[in-house]
Amino acid sequence: MTPFIYLASQSPRRRQLLEQLGVAHELLLPNAAGDIAEDAEAIEAERKGEAPRDYVQRVTEGKLEAAVARHARRGLAAAPILCSDTTVALGMQILGKPEDEADARRILRLLSGTEHEVLTAIAMQSGAQRLQALCVSTVHFAPMSEAQIDAYVASGEPMGKAGAYGIQGRAAAHIAQIRGSYSAIMGLPVYETAQLLRQLGWSL
Repeated sequence: MTPFIYLASQSPRRRQLLEQLGVAHELLLPNAAGDIAEDAEAIEAERKGEAPRDYVQRVTEGKLEAAVARHARRGLAAAPILCSDTTVALGMQILGKPEDEADARRILRLLSGTEHEVLTAIAMQSGAQRLQALCVSTVHFAPMSEAQIDAYVASGEPMGKAGAYGIQGRAAAHIAQIRGSYSAIMGLPVYETAQLLRQLGWSL
């Protein structure tokens, strides 16, 4: 049987990056028919005074614990389980997914002409073994005019994305520089993921 992992994420970008690595995977998503409901919002809720690095690692570990319990409830075949979470931070301020178009405009105005950090944490469970990694990248946005912000928000791309943008889409036209991992900014640090799999004995 070909080795595979479970990906506990609905992100098509994370699936694409695993395919780029040549890693076979199956989705392990919440709220399947007949399963108990899971409260993802509770896991992602910010805690007062929590640093972005602590936040993204806590959320990722919470997602992994939920996925491990989901795997056990469903009696699925044994395989490593991978979770990931990406957070955009401007200093100590966490910029999550926009609530609506007005919120997306607010976030993009904050990012315009500034540098911010993109923090992506990954966590993997294989049997009793749990491995974790954190990748921190820096993104520099060029100044954006109100017309540019409006056009980008009208594209619909900011919705559902931390920091109200996706680097692999139209936002790339406004990103002057990145330092770090492009794949981590997309949502899954390929190098760090490969390193964790190698620790589990995978040959990539």
